[in-house]
Amino acid sequence: MATIADAAAAVRGGGLVVYPTETVYGLGADALDAHAVEGVFAAKGRDRDEPISMAVPDVETAREYTRPTERELAFMRAFLPGPVTVVVERREAVPDALVAGRDRVGIRVPDHQVALDLLAESGPLTATSANVSGKPSARTVDDLDAIAERADAVLDGGETGGTSSTVVDVRAGTIHRRGAMADEIEAWLADRE
Repeated sequence: MATIADAAAAVRGGGLVVYPTETVYGLGADALDAHAVEGVFAAKGRDRDEPISMAVPDVETAREYTRPTERELAFMRAFLPGPVTVVVERREAVPDALVAGRDRVGIRVPDHQVALDLLAESGPLTATSANVSGKPSARTVDDLDAIAERADAVLDGGETGGTSSTVVDVRAGTIHRRGAMADEIEAWLADRE
């Protein structure tokens, strides 16, 4: 298996890496490099009209690439790091390829030390499950499908939690995908309407 340094070097070289999170294994590439992002879409067989989220090591780093409102920032500070993807306005550095031309991007700060160590070395990564679109998400490296063969590095972090992140648009007060912590997120949104 690869080391953090191996994986970060692969990312800097425009390659793909598989990394663990607290939810499922993710497929990472340089989220700020449109060509690398295209590699993620190709490896997954994912429709280019479906945006991919971006993983960063902390909320402060997220602010370098997004323009969160005060309410969104309060939410991010309450729930990140954690199994949550927060949809916020993107800055110009975030390529159109990542967000399918939209003005907002999903931000993820994984609550997993291996992922955080990689992010500290590599910079922002794509945050999408490490599987061919339509196939089950991987909870262990043994669960990885053809994605493992396309990755330049695979980081083994043991078994993950297995539940997808909850995707939330705080501005709209909408949960786009219910996953881990959905009830707590719903309560937070309801308390701050």
